[in-house]
Amino acid sequence: MAEQPEDKIITFEQYYDPMLAHIIRTKLEDNGIPCFIADDNIISANPIYSNAVGGIKLKIFERDLERCREILAESGDMHEQDHFEIDEETHSPVICPYCASSNVRYGPATERRTHWFTALLFVLLSAFPLYARKSWHCFNCQRDFE
Repeated sequence: MAEQPEDKIITFEQYYDPMLAHIIRTKLEDNGIPCFIADDNIISANPIYSNAVGGIKLKIFERDLERCREILAESGDMHEQDHFEIDEETHSPVICPYCASSNVRYGPATERRTHWFTALLFVLLSAFPLYARKSWHCFNCQRDFE
């Protein structure tokens, strides 16, 4: 049985944020477009592989391509929400190790991590640290990470 061109499965779009990929999939399915997500499990298991596999892929039938474009054009560009920060040292996207979100920023840490001896020494000497510890912060799970 020969595969017909209209039954060919293609990659419609690629995402780095799993939540955005599922939102788009749900929007298309609500409009009667059969589709599925590929590489979601491997990226959820280890977010570092996101670049290696090319992100999360939304797969559709080729015959539905124009209809998908029309549906998504009505809602505007949702890729604005699919941003990712680039680590200057490794030149790779930064993904939260706790929830696999790409909604992260580098800046002053929100969690205080001070060794008790250092805190005691500063109190005794009445000196305060003149620097702020910086780390990556995830806005989805509200956790800091290095």
